[in-house]
This record gives sequence, structure tokens and C-alpha cells, in this order.
Amino acid sequence: MPYKIKHGCGYPGCKQLTNREYCKDHQKLMQKVYDNYTRSHDHNKRYGHEWKRIRESYIKQHPLCEECIKDGKYIPVDEVHHILPISRGGTNERSNLMSVCRSCHNKLHIELGDRK
Repeated sequence: MPYKIKHGCGYPGCKQLTNREYCKDHQKLMQKVYDNYTRSHDHNKRYGHEWKRIRESYIKQHPLCEECIKDGKYIPVDEVHHILPISRGGTNERSNLMSVCRSCHNKLHIELGDRK
């Protein structure tokens, strides 16, 4: 199988060639910048081990997209959506959860104004 053509590292001033966005020297640095400045600081507090357990349990009970079922479509679930987001005071209670496919999840967040 042919290799992908190498290109310059995306870090300003770096002349190293790489198959990725950044060379090995700058990959860790840029990941650290992303974690510190772009990613939400409380992401792991909101979505830790407890959330994973709740999510898996909910998916077992609701394996199909609840929004698509209303339209007569049977699409497997990709995400578990908080009806009232945690950032706005929502909780992980089952009454605040909804199983949705990725497309419906994006539509719901666009309606909430979280995404463009």
C-alpha cells in the first residue's frame, strides 16, 4: 500500500516533514495546548466513570434513537442526550436523558444554540 505524502509540520516555523498535522516534537505540545485552552476544564468532572455507567445502562434500555422512532425510522443509538444540559443545571436522572443518533443529537444542540 502506498504511503501518504509527507508535508510540513503545522507548528509555526517548524521545517520537519510528517504524515500528521504536527511532527513528533510538536504533537505533545499542541495536545497540551488543546487540553489547557480549548477543551472544557470541567469535562472530566461532568462525564466521568459514573456517567459511562449510567450511559451504558440507558442504552441497554433504549437501543434506538428516540427522535427517529417518532418518524417511524429505526436507527441505532449513538449518543445519550441530556434534555436539560448539565451546564444549565440538568442532571443525570433518567427523566432528563434521551437516546439519539448522531444526526438527531446535532439537531438538538443546534436548536439549543450550542452548535452552529
